[in-house]
Amino acid sequence: MAKLSGIKVNEFAIGMGPTLFHFGKGETKYSLRLFPIGGFCAMEGEDEDSSDNRAFNNRPVWKRILVVVMGAVMNMVLGLILMMIILAQQPAFSSTTIAKFTEHSALQSAGLKVGDEFTNIDGYKIHGDRDLNFALATANPDSIDIQVRRNDKSLNFDNVKLNSKEMDGKKILMLDFYVKPIKKNFPNLIAKSFQDTASTVRMVWYSLAGIVSGKFGMNDMAGPVGAASVIGQAATIGLQQSFISALNNILMIMMMITVNLGVVNLLPFPALDGGRLLFLIVEAIRRKPINPKYEGWVNAAGFCLLIGFMIIITFNDIMRLITGKGFGG
Repeated sequence: MAKLSGIKVNEFAIGMGPTLFHFGKGETKYSLRLFPIGGFCAMEGEDEDSSDNRAFNNRPVWKRILVVVMGAVMNMVLGLILMMIILAQQPAFSSTTIAKFTEHSALQSAGLKVGDEFTNIDGYKIHGDRDLNFALATANPDSIDIQVRRNDKSLNFDNVKLNSKEMDGKKILMLDFYVKPIKKNFPNLIAKSFQDTASTVRMVWYSLAGIVSGKFGMNDMAGPVGAASVIGQAATIGLQQSFISALNNILMIMMMITVNLGVVNLLPFPALDGGRLLFLIVEAIRRKPINPKYEGWVNAAGFCLLIGFMIIITFNDIMRLITGKGFGG
């Protein structure tokens, strides 16, 4: 997008830290760096004033906004592609319509029937099975509010108690129903891929709001160390079935990580693309840029906060690996 916008790109790198390999093409250096924790697109005039007419700071503000947003957009596109690869291997897709209940089903006892379609759980709107799984996983099994659609009518079932079991001191909900399948074809694959990717974006936003509100704690978050541990566990579980299952588990986690990165990177926080986007929007409204000195101070402070937060999360990941407990117990 930078090149399409006429901006000079000095370097495009995959990874961070020392350069392992690089080559030049035109005016741009393409490099592979040691640490696989991201990458960057270094543009002329991005962090300092430049007299070059093709520098980032000298391009129209709407073009700079497009460039800043495109990083997050490509994270979403990658997530969509990974989701499509995973779904394409399934014989059918899951719906949100109840097909049958298990024996002694709490949902059936509460009044739900075969053919009911879930539309809302504890205020969380249900558009697909990923929404349904997430809403049930984060719900309190002892009291859950359920809304379903039955014969084009909306029905509410409040304070339903579902079957659960104790695991690591927490109550884990036990699913006592099955959903109807959705026929697999190309149009449904495309629609389901978009739906599930959008559901993942919603999950990230809801989780971030839950962290701020206190619904989720420190042990519900993970940094690079925790993510590596989860990937290892997912691969091990998958290998018990087959190599393809292990690979699909890893692809699913990759999809969730890349979507997480896309969403978080657009947060209006200094040092993130969302922070830079906020400055550009203010510039577009004021019709003149904010003093680069002040923007630099704000970004530097934000970067220090992010690094500090990352250190805390990483230390918590290590504590959890060693002792089985993090800061949150």
